[in-house]
Amino acid sequence: MAARTATPWGGAELVEQVTVRQQAGDRRFSSLVQLLETPSGERLVRFDGQARRGPVTFRARDLQRLRTQLAQHPALAEALGL
Repeated sequence: MAARTATPWGGAELVEQVTVRQQAGDRRFSSLVQLLETPSGERLVRFDGQARRGPVTFRARDLQRLRTQLAQHPALAEALGL
């Protein structure tokens, strides 16, 4: 059974997830990119910065890591139009 999560549009099921490891100076952290699906079949993409609040920011090299990982997550890649 897939994990469920709350969204502003109601509950959704986690379909796929990619963890993008990042670094700023000596700080290391990760961001999640999740493909969620509502009970009605609508697909949502969530960008989540772990252990921090506020916007998630990717540098060009972080986006390249994401693209590389999306090769193993076709549904998430499709939802992002890649």
